[in-house]
Amino acid sequence: MINKILTIVVLVLAITYSLLRSYQKETSFFIENDNIVVIKDIENSSLINLPMEEYLIGVLAGEMPASFEEEALKAQAVASRTYAYYKILTSDKEYDLTTDITTQVYLSESKMKEKWQGDYEKYYQKIKKAIDDTKGEVLTFNDVVIPAYYFSMSNGYTESALAVFGEDRKYLVSVNSQEDVTHRNYEVTKIIEKSEFCTKLNIECNDIVITNLERNNTQRIISLDINGLSFTGIEVRKLLNLRSTDFALKVAENNVEITTKGYGHGVGMSQYGANTMAKSGFNYEQILFHYYSGVEINDVSSIK
Repeated sequence: MINKILTIVVLVLAITYSLLRSYQKETSFFIENDNIVVIKDIENSSLINLPMEEYLIGVLAGEMPASFEEEALKAQAVASRTYAYYKILTSDKEYDLTTDITTQVYLSESKMKEKWQGDYEKYYQKIKKAIDDTKGEVLTFNDVVIPAYYFSMSNGYTESALAVFGEDRKYLVSVNSQEDVTHRNYEVTKIIEKSEFCTKLNIECNDIVITNLERNNTQRIISLDINGLSFTGIEVRKLLNLRSTDFALKVAENNVEITTKGYGHGVGMSQYGANTMAKSGFNYEQILFHYYSGVEINDVSSIK
């Protein structure tokens, strides 16, 4: 009986803490100067508190090549800021984001210097300007901050959030991104040994027979059968560490040749597509409105 009572007390306390944390976020989130981000350093599990705009410098350094066009960097700044605020609002952990690809990659000052070497000051100032020029700007849909997903390069079309994450979001639907197909690494082929292929997919390896391959309207693979076992395109991509779910398999005697188009999950803004649009004269707002359907750009302090 005592154990049951203790269990109930623990559950009540846990629920109360969760509700309080949620309430604190909702009521204090948009208070002026309340812009601290709590990130978890994956390397040592420590928690780091940073002002939002300072945090974004490390994010842009880790997520987009600093050599990209200024308008593409501005678009990335708004998307990353939006995603960070979305995570702050929805996180139920003691931290809001991580330093790795689980949320958004974040580079410390020392890692930026290591990455950029002699170009550190130039690229730091370039990124900082993109962030300063868009300070406080976030993407909203019906006055709500959105999860502004982004990725490296499409296969010519972005993908819907419903297809990839199971999230039916009207602002994250498939749009044309033909700018991507002109890039050098748009199509990449890698060859792996047949034994490795079979081991990673946990299938029999006498012969490899691929059947029932189904693609969606963006040409990404929905599902396929390999040696009688059913896989989704997303499962194969993860198991084989492929660049995208738009892939083709060619089986030879001792290996499997895999050709992919694009790079990333495909939802939201294509970074290479954004850079090509910027080169063509589009500004960051036009880039964002292209990749995120029906959204608005608002100052975060005005969001209720």
